[in-house]
Amino acid sequence: MMDIEQYLRDNKPEIPEEGQFLIETNARLSKVEGIKKCVDEDRHRRRGALIVALAAGLVLGTLLTLYGMRHPMASTGMEMSFVSKVAEALQGWKPLPMLFIAFSSLSLGLVFLTRRRGIL
Repeated sequence: MMDIEQYLRDNKPEIPEEGQFLIETNARLSKVEGIKKCVDEDRHRRRGALIVALAAGLVLGTLLTLYGMRHPMASTGMEMSFVSKVAEALQGWKPLPMLFIAFSSLSLGLVFLTRRRGIL
């Protein structure tokens, strides 16, 4: 790969007046800085929205889990479906699947958050 300095020496590009060149270069750099600032603000807004959504999901999931544990579904005594039989069989083991679901949701949220930052 050719060195940039060597390339410029070999091709000898025409450079406008030094003052005009610096003014144009500074104008281009200020445009780039403005774009970078907009992108950073947008990234910050999206990250904030992601954190709020993660927190809201965690709180709502916890509240619904607690409600489900405090108010179990009463059986009617009729013929029970397969889902009802499984739910009745897991009655004593109810916290474990709920903890697994909560842990999986939290882990997935953290993975997405760290992937957006470029850590993983």
